[in-house]
Amino acid sequence: MSIKYFKDLLPNGLRLVTVETPHLHSAMVSVYVRVGSRHETRANNGVSHALEHLFFRGSARYPDTVAMNARVESVGGNLNGITSRDLSYYFTPAHPDGVGVALDVLGDLLTRPTLTRLELEKEIILEEMLDEVDEHGRDVDVENLSKSQRFGDHPLGLKIAGTLKSVRALKLSQVKDHYRKHYVAGNMVVAVAGKVSRAAMIKQATKAFAHVKSGTAVSEDPPPPPPKGPRLDFVRDEQSQTSFRLSFPTVPEVHRDFHALSALRRVLDDGLSSRLPFNVVEKRGLAYSVGATIEAFHDAGSFEIDGAAAPAKVADTVREILRTVDTLRAGKISLEEMRRARVRYRMAVESQQDFPGDLLGWFAGEELFRPPKSFATRCREVEGLKIADLVRVAKLYFRPERLLVVAVGPKECERSLRRAVTAWG
Repeated sequence: MSIKYFKDLLPNGLRLVTVETPHLHSAMVSVYVRVGSRHETRANNGVSHALEHLFFRGSARYPDTVAMNARVESVGGNLNGITSRDLSYYFTPAHPDGVGVALDVLGDLLTRPTLTRLELEKEIILEEMLDEVDEHGRDVDVENLSKSQRFGDHPLGLKIAGTLKSVRALKLSQVKDHYRKHYVAGNMVVAVAGKVSRAAMIKQATKAFAHVKSGTAVSEDPPPPPPKGPRLDFVRDEQSQTSFRLSFPTVPEVHRDFHALSALRRVLDDGLSSRLPFNVVEKRGLAYSVGATIEAFHDAGSFEIDGAAAPAKVADTVREILRTVDTLRAGKISLEEMRRARVRYRMAVESQQDFPGDLLGWFAGEELFRPPKSFATRCREVEGLKIADLVRVAKLYFRPERLLVVAVGPKECERSLRRAVTAWG
């Protein structure tokens, strides 16, 4: 394999991950920070996301945002940032010859931000949030609703962008306090992947992040146990379709059951031949689309099935999804399904080696929480899966008492949907 992975500790305590990929002709520069809505309270909810916005308003060396972006774009880049529940990251692609420029700009905007124009940025954020709420300000986003249902008052249940109330009340002093606590050397990972050299990256990153403040990694309170199911939380909203999510609390990615759950996800939803698209959409025409995903934090996980259906069909849609899940619990998994899931799973793992951004997510994103596994280790774990492993985890996690459902739609479908959920099992 032509990929070489290195982790170095810079003199100021900052971790640097370099992934040399001489076979590729592009590069990606990222900075991962262990901060998100999980590290907030109801009083400052949304501050991590607000900080992400403010970084791009200017820094000591680049107070003009147009000049800042033009500098990165001159080497083929495009500055961006994302805030999630447990981390934030900032990134730009770049031509391999321009990686030093990308590091320089990201280093300055994250270690010497001006943090100005908060009131203007709050207005922009409030506009972004409008698609998550109805005309009365109630949350109608199934992602937010499902996390609130699962985690309750724990910070993992907070909205990433915050609430209308918390964002409007956010003060610059709260933003600066949050910045000083979390944007420190021990809580960040700088990463580069592409046609680059480790020695050059050490030199360039050391210079670009010379102003980072010292500090250690943050820690989080463990999540609470999930509520007992089957449970439906329904939000009445006059829409042409009812959107929904079925969640089964599971395990974090490091757990021994994670790979079997991931293979189950592929049996359910990985192409038109898999069970959910075929049974729900192609065979019965109950919904336009359904999809299964797994979300894993470093200490919690969730197996999620999302969809939307006409109000008159949503109860039947959920019944069919649960009937399909029942076939897995009953051990009805064929050798061909197992082989196909294993092949596609391994292909997804191996294909990440073709993209600098995926490489950084693998090696640097994980580095925030734990030492990353090698590609060879991950592939061996996938290849070792058997049908019995999938059946065992299906029986363990797909149980009525673990079923959590949220739905948003008109009131006339609530009763039938509630019957479908509570009758399962």
